[in-house]
Amino acid sequence: MKVVVALGGTALARRGEPLDAEVQRQNITRAAGAIAAIARTHSVIVTHGSGPQVAMLAMQSDAYAGPKPYPLDMLGAESDGLIGYLIEQELRNQLPGKHVVTVLTQVEVHRTDPAFRRPSKPIGPPMDEATADRLANAHGWTINPDGAKWRRMVASPEPLRILELPAIKLLSDAGVLVVCAGGGGIPVAAQPKGGMRGVDAVIDKDLSAALLAHQFKADALLLLTDVEAVYENWGAKGAKPIGETTPVELRKTTFAASSMRPKVEAACRFIESGGSFAAIGNLDDAGQILLGHRGTIVRRGESGLDFTDKISGSGNIEFAPAADPPKK
Repeated sequence: MKVVVALGGTALARRGEPLDAEVQRQNITRAAGAIAAIARTHSVIVTHGSGPQVAMLAMQSDAYAGPKPYPLDMLGAESDGLIGYLIEQELRNQLPGKHVVTVLTQVEVHRTDPAFRRPSKPIGPPMDEATADRLANAHGWTINPDGAKWRRMVASPEPLRILELPAIKLLSDAGVLVVCAGGGGIPVAAQPKGGMRGVDAVIDKDLSAALLAHQFKADALLLLTDVEAVYENWGAKGAKPIGETTPVELRKTTFAASSMRPKVEAACRFIESGGSFAAIGNLDDAGQILLGHRGTIVRRGESGLDFTDKISGSGNIEFAPAADPPKK
């Protein structure tokens, strides 16, 4: 079975933990153990988040009194190499004799995507309002509230096409475990005179995972995080986990934009585009989630709906524009 495993940011740093190198190594060892258990019997492709790392690199770049700070596409490439190296190394350690390769992955977006006019993707640590205002004025950042704190917001255009997909397929067909599309992939856009060029943005990792799973024709998409399932009324009295469900049912509930909503949307898109199994749950339960025993399991259901209207003529998942974020 072909399985796309999407690791949330907790694969590298649990909530409240520092981004120290040793902390990231320890967490990746844990994540690799869950992936290795699946990879022993299935063909696996791994993708991962990189938001905290990109934000850290961005702040370091801004603090350097030298060249102009690097744009987000270059910082994304740096973080993909860093995280891919750590995941690849640990998977090799836990799967002796298994070939593991990290593919630096470019993901095409449209240069006129509305997201460039309304930054909505939070990156970096939560801040108090005074600190957020100071950094926004110093660096020209867009900031918005995120719960009780404030976060830097950047453009998050819709992923359209994975440029390295043929190479990823070739490697996977040869039995290689591929780590790719880290942090949603490096955002690039077609130029008016031809060719591609990076753009200053961060693509949502879960939406890219759904696109990867669709274009790779995966049998299953696992979105692994640090909670056991998707919850109805999360944070409120009487909150309850959602077991097996369908996109139609999930879309009736509103989820937090900065946490569960992208994962729910990714699971729904994969199923609506023809996939048969998507799941969201705790990293440590990965094997049981794949068996359908844990987590939130999303299937097509028995509606008989025609999902081809979700696919564009080029074979890409079509994405609806995101809602306007609050303004600062």
